[in-house]
Amino acid sequence: MQVGVPAPEALILPDPSLRFARTAARLVSLSIGHPMADWLGFMARLASAQHAAAGALPSPAVPSLALIEAAVQARRPPLAPEDRPREPEWRAALAAMLDSVDVSLLPTPARRAAEALQRREVDSVDRLADDFLRDALAAEDAAEALYVAAALQVHFTRQAAALPAAALRLLPQRGLCPCCGSTPVSGMVTEAATPRGARYLHCSLCATAWNHVRAVCITCGESGKLSLQGIDGDAGVVKVETCGACGTYAKTIYQARDMAADPVADDLASLGLDVLAAEAGWSRHAANPLLLAVG
Repeated sequence: MQVGVPAPEALILPDPSLRFARTAARLVSLSIGHPMADWLGFMARLASAQHAAAGALPSPAVPSLALIEAAVQARRPPLAPEDRPREPEWRAALAAMLDSVDVSLLPTPARRAAEALQRREVDSVDRLADDFLRDALAAEDAAEALYVAAALQVHFTRQAAALPAAALRLLPQRGLCPCCGSTPVSGMVTEAATPRGARYLHCSLCATAWNHVRAVCITCGESGKLSLQGIDGDAGVVKVETCGACGTYAKTIYQARDMAADPVADDLASLGLDVLAAEAGWSRHAANPLLLAVG
């Protein structure tokens, strides 16, 4: 009797108790000997603060099962920020995160941004969150918005983890997160999961992972003009998948090359690939929210 290859899970909800701790540990590891070691160290401290915040808060509010099922029936993500008011508990995540980070260890611009954010009125902080979620940030707000983005990641990750996985479905726009509708930070070709070699996109906001067919552009859905490119002589953990049909690229991380690879940390540590891709004329599919810290 021949046993078929099992189909990959359609989506995998995040585990807030592990998500940020793994990113922090990976960033520390990747920072050793890295030309951007100081910046990666700062991002590791930020991820550690996210982990502390994720573990310090009570259970998050999530939509009712009826609302979740209605959203899924309408082919909408149940946590889409534009479809429902944002719970004020996200500010508790921001406060817990800022309380847990040792500002004395932060670079001067990052410390000043954290202090300025703490002086803002509640309405002003909420407007900053709105601008971030609408991709409408003013350049002068980018430094403070980094912490807002990190807190929103904590908030939405905790909410996504509380959703009933059995009630969820992939979206018609396969390049968008089925839980919150955000773009992926990167894709990972798995080695630990069954079946091996499946590609999962990892949400930049709520950390949900969802299956996406390999060799298909996550931006335009075409497959005829794709190419994988990397840096000669490196370990090959991270490559860019470029699409000649739409002119975009996305990061692909190969777990088989390093079982400790992390979709967020390895994306941040491979910023050199983004520079090379941009110089060659490619546009990134979607930005990593934590790259607000660059520049």
